[in-house]
Amino acid sequence: MDLVEGYLALTVVLACGLGVVGLAHLLHRRTAVARTPHGASPTQSGERPRQHALSRFHARWYLLSMIFLAFDVEMLFMYPWAVVVATEGWAAVVEMFVFLGVLMAGVVWARREGALRWS
Repeated sequence: MDLVEGYLALTVVLACGLGVVGLAHLLHRRTAVARTPHGASPTQSGERPRQHALSRFHARWYLLSMIFLAFDVEMLFMYPWAVVVATEGWAAVVEMFVFLGVLMAGVVWARREGALRWS
């Protein structure tokens, strides 16, 4: 395949993608229900919110969310690691256990500070 055929294929794929997006937008415009002022509340259900959108949360939620993000990022690193661990050998296994040890130290610290207590 030469360069022109590659650009032609790219152009066809981009045109198809834009066509699908345009078709979805057109379908939405044709089938959408008109908004009323009552249904235009922040929740889009028409119910009045029970509290202000900028209300304060307890500080423990921020620490808990940071713990969640740490484990979420851990999964980001473990998926590519799982692909290459067989070819890399024991060095990759040791590196992953060091990484997990650092995360576990963070969980132990958070538990000691009381971040995982709900009462």
